[in-house]
Amino acid sequence: MSADSASMDCAHTTLAVLAGGEGRRMGGPKGDLAIDGRAILERLLDRLSWPGPTLLVTAPGREHPPGWQRFSNEVSDPVAGEGPLRGLLTALEHASTNELVVLAVDMPNVTPAPLAWLAARLRENPAAAAVMVQRPERASSQIEPLPAAFRAVAAEGIVRARLRDRKLALHGLTEEHQVLVVPAPSDWPADFWANLNTPSDFAAYQVARASRPC
Repeated sequence: MSADSASMDCAHTTLAVLAGGEGRRMGGPKGDLAIDGRAILERLLDRLSWPGPTLLVTAPGREHPPGWQRFSNEVSDPVAGEGPLRGLLTALEHASTNELVVLAVDMPNVTPAPLAWLAARLRENPAAAAVMVQRPERASSQIEPLPAAFRAVAAEGIVRARLRDRKLALHGLTEEHQVLVVPAPSDWPADFWANLNTPSDFAAYQVARASRPC
């Protein structure tokens, strides 16, 4: 998929970035991180150049992280402490389009083409409430809860019900028959999945960036 066709296909798809986490393991909210002196949210938007609406999801007390002004809209979860599933529901409830690609703020190596690929898989499967990715891992397979594509009108009820039942794990959405799980294409680079969960993750990421050839 070319950059031009990806942009055309995603012009009516919302990019929702979940940035409401407390960041206990990181030692502070991940939305406050900076990479090479730039706010992580600004860097993410510049990297993706998303052609459609962008939605930032934060949490009470953690609104307006650096770079929030770059988004089409920011919305805060109505309740704190319910994890990314609550952030997902907030995104589904407030998106200006029916199709969303949802991403976590702590994935700095995400690129546009895989997100457009996810959106295309959702469009190809009109009965699906969501498309999530299975990542090959040696002898087993691992569900990667984000990034994922969602159809708001179908997914909202599923997510609300799981939140009510305190089934808070995002990967648990794959238990729902309307959620389609697809294998990740083999050409997605391994570092696409990098997560900045702890200070050591962040330090290792910075070292890896510094060691790359210019």
